[in-house]
Amino acid sequence: MKVLLFNGSPHKNGCTYTALEEIAKTLQEEGIESEIYQIGMKSITPCRGCYACGKLGKCVIDDDVNNFVEKAKDFDGFIFGSPVHYGSACGGITAFLDRAFFVAIRSGRGEIFSHKPAAAVASARRAGTTATLDQLNKYMTISQMPIISGRYWNMVHGAVAEEVKQDLEGMQNMRILARNMAWFLKLKEAGQKAGVPMPKQEEIVFTNFIRE
Repeated sequence: MKVLLFNGSPHKNGCTYTALEEIAKTLQEEGIESEIYQIGMKSITPCRGCYACGKLGKCVIDDDVNNFVEKAKDFDGFIFGSPVHYGSACGGITAFLDRAFFVAIRSGRGEIFSHKPAAAVASARRAGTTATLDQLNKYMTISQMPIISGRYWNMVHGAVAEEVKQDLEGMQNMRILARNMAWFLKLKEAGQKAGVPMPKQEEIVFTNFIRE
């Protein structure tokens, strides 16, 4: 079993990375593999709303988003981490995930994310963490992904990585989150081995609110 830890921060070894690194260490202790995926300083073009992905099976913009979607197929769970920028998730991660999840939905490959456990993690100097978590959780709830929690909202505080390490409660919650993720993955695996079927899927119905 493998969990992909998504670092949406432009800083490779900053505050968000420090939280994800603590999760990775705990997952390893629980016998779960993990990998940290870095956006870094790359420029991510936002979604054009062209719907070409429905025909192409991938985003028409040829960059790391398509690579990520292909990579995601091989993972059993996800944790998406973002710093807080102006009270919400940073622009890089939102541009990236808008396209990644849209590609999966529009190309008919919802299984890349659906029914795989996921969680959001936010890092901030001071405030905006809960708004960021709410924002990131929406990618998961539209994709039938069970959301994993800790014993508090999944956040750490600090202006630099060393300050995040001093946030003892926040770092503890990263470990609790990791153990809960590992527990859920093991339960899912046990259920599959016992013959528990996946939820029945229906053909998607799209409805708007315009009436003649």
